[in-house]
Amino acid sequence: MKVLVINAGSSSLKYQLYNMEDESVLAKGLVERIGMDSSILTHKPTNKEEVTEVSEILEHTTAIRKVLDKLTDKEHGVLNSVDEIQAIGHRVVHGGETFKGSALVTGEVKAEIRRLFDLAPLHNPPAIMGINAAEKNMPGVPQVVAFDTAFHQTMEEKVFLYPIPRVLYKKHHVRRYGAHGTSHQYVSKAAAAYLERPIEDLKIITCHIGNGASLTAVEGGVSVDTSMGLTPLEGLMMGTRSGDLDPAVVTFVMNKEELSISEVNSMLNKHSGLLAISGVSSDMRDITDGMEAGEANSTLAFEMYEYRLRKYIGAYAAAMNGVDVIVFTAGVGENSVVVREKVCQNLSYLGVEIDPELNKIRSGEPRRISSANSKVEVLVVPTNEELVIARDTNRIVQEAKQAQ
Repeated sequence: MKVLVINAGSSSLKYQLYNMEDESVLAKGLVERIGMDSSILTHKPTNKEEVTEVSEILEHTTAIRKVLDKLTDKEHGVLNSVDEIQAIGHRVVHGGETFKGSALVTGEVKAEIRRLFDLAPLHNPPAIMGINAAEKNMPGVPQVVAFDTAFHQTMEEKVFLYPIPRVLYKKHHVRRYGAHGTSHQYVSKAAAAYLERPIEDLKIITCHIGNGASLTAVEGGVSVDTSMGLTPLEGLMMGTRSGDLDPAVVTFVMNKEELSISEVNSMLNKHSGLLAISGVSSDMRDITDGMEAGEANSTLAFEMYEYRLRKYIGAYAAAMNGVDVIVFTAGVGENSVVVREKVCQNLSYLGVEIDPELNKIRSGEPRRISSANSKVEVLVVPTNEELVIARDTNRIVQEAKQAQ
């Protein structure tokens, strides 16, 4: 089965085409600046040259049509016909309490995703646009949705509830949901496979740290706690997001600066984190360059980031009464030697010890960076959320066919 995986944003659309017989990627790409007359489509077929096209793409239906044109192009394509695509998988950020796993797209499923718009206003609406656009371009092709929140539905009530009036949970479902679940699920399983140990026997802390960042405590293969909350704003200090702070800061700043709810929300999501403290950038590469150049604000931003990351690792080791494996993944986790080094240097009380030379190696494969003497395995595992979505899509569509 060939599966097209789509990750739709408000003005972008990422895609990967898989051959599920061997789980190989046939092609991948990105459409940027949707809604503009200078939209950019970057298409990379496997074992062929990358191609870029600039054109007017005003909405997602046109974006997907152009992707399909590229996939079937005589020179740059990998398919003879669009009909070869037998299923489509979509990433959806928020599934609320309804979805504990991936699901076949139906009218009821789409209605529920729309009902959750308030919990993920930046992410769920584009996902629906991607689903509808795929339906228009490939009518009759089954679609599956995979939710970032689903992996965390195993958390206990004592973990996911907030200590606020319970009526807010009953009426409005205010609780911790988490995010990045597809990534945390993938890398925890990949870590156990790499170590050749049953995941049921392991206590794993997965550190998905990119521009957005979250940690998850994975015990026995299931999520028992995670750092993001009702929305992806809670938890770690991130590229442009504040992470944890005193809730009273919100009303205090709104009063002093005469800010609206929308303005303070924008401040916390888009103008905080590394960007706010460094005054330079939200990109960890720029921060570390500034730190090495002796820039005080970049140094402070890095130290705050590392400190909060390390605190959460300590908290999750306490939550699970120990830790066997720490996994670094995503943009910063996979690529920042200095972040991994500084974090692990300050976890010696757990018995963590990394090998500096192993830590410097760059590879697209799972690898160990802890020393032989370390009491905790420390791994770098490249995440692959698209493959998880493709696998779920393949499985669910096959099951639906068998049930007919």
